[in-house]
Amino acid sequence: MADITVAPLPHIAIQVFSETGQVAAVVEEARHDRRMAKAQVRIQAGGVAAAVEAYRDAPTPNVIVIETVTDSNTLLDSLDELAGYCDEGTRVMVIGHVNDVPLYRELIRRGVSEYLVAPINVLGLVTALSEIFSTPGAKPIGRTIAVVGAKGGIGASTIAHNLAYTIATDLEVETVIVDLDLPFGTAGLDFNQDPPQGVMEAAFDPSRVDPNMIERLLSRVLPNLSLMAAPSNLERLYDFGPETFDPLADSLRQTVPAIVFDVPHLWTGWSRMLLTRADEIVVVASPDLANLRNAKNLIDTLTLARPQDPKPKLVLNQVGMPKKPEIAAMEFAKALDCLPLAAIGFDSALFGLANNNGQMIAELQPKSKARDAFLDMARALMGRQEAVRNKKSLMSSLRERLNGLSSKTKAA
Repeated sequence: MADITVAPLPHIAIQVFSETGQVAAVVEEARHDRRMAKAQVRIQAGGVAAAVEAYRDAPTPNVIVIETVTDSNTLLDSLDELAGYCDEGTRVMVIGHVNDVPLYRELIRRGVSEYLVAPINVLGLVTALSEIFSTPGAKPIGRTIAVVGAKGGIGASTIAHNLAYTIATDLEVETVIVDLDLPFGTAGLDFNQDPPQGVMEAAFDPSRVDPNMIERLLSRVLPNLSLMAAPSNLERLYDFGPETFDPLADSLRQTVPAIVFDVPHLWTGWSRMLLTRADEIVVVASPDLANLRNAKNLIDTLTLARPQDPKPKLVLNQVGMPKKPEIAAMEFAKALDCLPLAAIGFDSALFGLANNNGQMIAELQPKSKARDAFLDMARALMGRQEAVRNKKSLMSSLRERLNGLSSKTKAA
């Protein structure tokens, strides 16, 4: 079954009236979820009666969340009174402790946006709040995948570009690859494109970013693949604030099902923010000690910052490089406590030719092991793991591949 992508909430104010410690604790934890970053959340003790008292002479926020432990008749009477004080456009969510279908129907009839039954969890609450602001009939929100290297020069950009190409061609999903390495990006070279505009315009004027601007900045590579290229020049400095790329990501989500961010190997406010708020993170590493240290730091830090999200995925690249001492693939994975999403063997001839020709691996060698690895990655990251060829599980396939690469390394 495909993963459900939960849309980030817009800039809204949310007031929560809680009556139990469990709900208050969940709301407090939800405040720090990446999808709630733009929402202003306040928590106040007391149920529907406290809400009525609070808004007798005060404007109401965008969303009022009310926990109730009272009986149905008292709740409905109080909600009717609250409705008289609510400003136009205010949404109300109720968290109850009884799974009562007639009550649910009566709440919906009165205009309540959602009724949740306690106990609740963080992801359930965030999802319910997100769905309140989803336009009926709108396209599903786009999925963002951020690819970053644990160390410079290990092929993270090549992984990102081939991943985007595979999602667009094999999965037939409309995809955008965004090159965020503004001074030294290679996406234009890898796709043999030289677009006059790209991500720089969005980065230096984020206030103007909207779907129309996005459409103008995209360069069409294939029917299902577009590129937002980096300028790749040193005429200006590329220093940005932490939320510089938020408008870009939000606008792309509105129009494109899959967005792959090629994130350069650096650690700044904006790169950390973009990685933290992505739906999926891919950390690319080569099996040596420096990569192990950096990959562990990245994965641990980002996992801690995203407690309700999947753990960042690991991709091992350049495995089995001749005459280079390296950590065995299975030992590397064990040290990070995660099985790699893919393990790609070193093949300088294939990858070098692809880079020089401005082609993807699937175009040069459609039956290569590297191409199979990109296909496995694309399926997993887009929630289609069940389709792995030959009915093998992804885990089984990867273990075989890792063992094979480790054996090859030892033999060399």
